[in-house]
Amino acid sequence: MILMKVIDLTLPISEKIPTFPGSPNPHFIEWNSIDMDDYNLEMVFLSTHTGTHIDAPYHFVKLGKKINEIEPSRFLQNSTMISIKAKSNYSITKSDIVKFEKIHGKIPNGATVIFYTGWNDNLARKDFFANPGLSESAAKYLVSKKLNLVGIDSPSIDSGNNSKFTAHHILLRGDILILENLCNLSKLNKNFNLIALPLKLKNATGSPVRAIAF
Repeated sequence: MILMKVIDLTLPISEKIPTFPGSPNPHFIEWNSIDMDDYNLEMVFLSTHTGTHIDAPYHFVKLGKKINEIEPSRFLQNSTMISIKAKSNYSITKSDIVKFEKIHGKIPNGATVIFYTGWNDNLARKDFFANPGLSESAAKYLVSKKLNLVGIDSPSIDSGNNSKFTAHHILLRGDILILENLCNLSKLNKNFNLIALPLKLKNATGSPVRAIAF
């Protein structure tokens, strides 16, 4: 038997999880119970962008791919983590990424890149949605590398003060998937294997995922 270390990178979805302003809070509704029906079953009401989730291009691109149209292999990738401890509303720049590359080597075309900012280490913070994200220059630089996926441990790939969702538009137009609201990145090395499988929701803009590193 081959033993491997598995790290859960997924926020648990509950009715108390922070949800993006304007999005609904999750609700769990008891539908059946052992006492009444001989089995337990619940209904769940939530946005497809709740908790740790993938954004499909259709989220911001009118004719972009929907979550069910994406090749499953794109959710199972070798990944590179870029650590940038960031304060509220910080925009990660192209220069930040180039600085990382000068130390660790160039990010190859088609790679999967995860940004570790430390933001999701404290979900209870009052400024949770004043999160760090990518600047326009960083997003364009990553598109130039034709990346597969870009992830971050904050609620949005855009910084909290970017109401135009610039990084979302640039990355998704470039067919780069977005993985948001990761956690436990402090437990990982720079390179790791990532699985972040969404539900196959027909015509959806995204989906919650169970993201793990191994």
